[in-house]
Parts: sequence; C-alpha cells; structure tokens
Amino acid sequence: MRKMRRQSAKVMTAANGPVESTDTNDDVSERIRSTLAAAIGEGALKPGTKILEEAIAEHFGVSRTVVRGALGVLESDHLLERKRNRGTFVAEPSVEQAKSLFEARRKIEGLLLELVIARVTPEQLDALQKLTDEEEHIHHHGDEKSKTVLSGKFHIVLAEIAGNQVLTEVLAKIVARLSLVMSLYEEDRKDDCGADHHRMIVAALKEKNLAKAQQLMDHHLADIEGRVRLTEGQGDRHTFLAVLENFS
Repeated sequence: MRKMRRQSAKVMTAANGPVESTDTNDDVSERIRSTLAAAIGEGALKPGTKILEEAIAEHFGVSRTVVRGALGVLESDHLLERKRNRGTFVAEPSVEQAKSLFEARRKIEGLLLELVIARVTPEQLDALQKLTDEEEHIHHHGDEKSKTVLSGKFHIVLAEIAGNQVLTEVLAKIVARLSLVMSLYEEDRKDDCGADHHRMIVAALKEKNLAKAQQLMDHHLADIEGRVRLTEGQGDRHTFLAVLENFS
C-alpha cells in the first residue's frame, strides 16, 4: 500500500511539471562553480565585483537555491565572500593573506618537484616541453588572457605529474586565490608568461637535478611575487581604478 502511495505521489509531481533531480542540480551547480572560478582566475571577474544571483539563476535555468550552493563552495575556497546585507562579492585578499599564499606556494611547489623527479616519465617530460613551446608561441602571438591561463597550467600539470592528488588540489586553490592577489596588488606588469623560466625547469628535470630545479622554481616564483606591492593602499588603488575604467 505504501509503495503504491509513493508511486502515485511521483506521478502527481510529474504531472504538475518538470522536476529537477538531485543529480541534475549537482551537475548544474558544478557548472556554475567552474564557470565563475574560470572567470575569476582569468581576470574577467575582478576582486570586489558583486555576484548577481538572479542573473546566474536565469542564465542556467535553475533556482537561486542551486546558485547559492555553488556560491557556497566558492566561498569555502575563499574566491567569494558574503557581506552581510549586501550580497556576495569576488574576494579581495588582504596583504597578510597574500603573503601567506605566496609562502605556501613556494613550499608546496618545492615539495612537488621532489615527487616529480622521482616519478616523471620521458613521455611526461616531452609533454612539459611541448607546453613550454606553446607558451612561447602564445607570448609572441596571443593575448594577455591566453598567457595567464597557460602560465598557470604549467604548474598544475607539473603537480599532476607528482602524483599526489591532495597537494595538486591545494596548489590549484592557491593559484586561483593568487590570481585575485595579482589583480589587486600587481604593479609591475611584464609582457611574458614565464616561458623561459618554465623551459629551464623542464631542462633541470630532464637532468634529474632536483636542487637546480628547485632553485629555478624559487627564482620564478620570486619574480612573480616581485611584481606586486603588498600594501593596503595598493589594493584600494586598483579597486578605484577599476571603477574609473568601468564608468569612463
């Protein structure tokens, strides 16, 4: 009898209109999360930008409840921040957070190189070499967005070769948050994507020279960190300039 009632309830629900399944909601929520994460990582959504829940819900054809689920994940990853009575915004990392992120990245990437040296195959080294060749091509023929995306990709691929999923996930989140740091605090914008540094790191890996690879990586990351001026005023300045660009 109970089974018949459950079946009847399902039929009535279906008759009243389409019902989003949990699986469908989860899929769309992940699409929303990945879309916003990519937009933040590539600089299309700047720190301090307000997230419009209603627009997202309309675009993806889901309820705002589903949208908030996706935003919640991005909040936990520190890419978004909710401000009471104001809504959700792209995060604006503090100076202290920026320093901690740079420090954590240097430590993790040095450790990852130890694992890469022990596990990398000739085929994987060839793939890394091809990636640096692609970076060189983008440097001469691509736009700034392509340079940024490809530069970050090198580090994630290197982490994947290391074979430690936990460290790879941690690094990916750090790199994503550092994209916000660069948007807020970068002062010395260079017209390159790190291709030369990456190529030298690959060469050191081919030589199985861990100390050299780590030294080159540390120099590369120090170069990136050297492009920012970590002062609260610098972050405010970039935010103000972004407003001027949008309204002028």
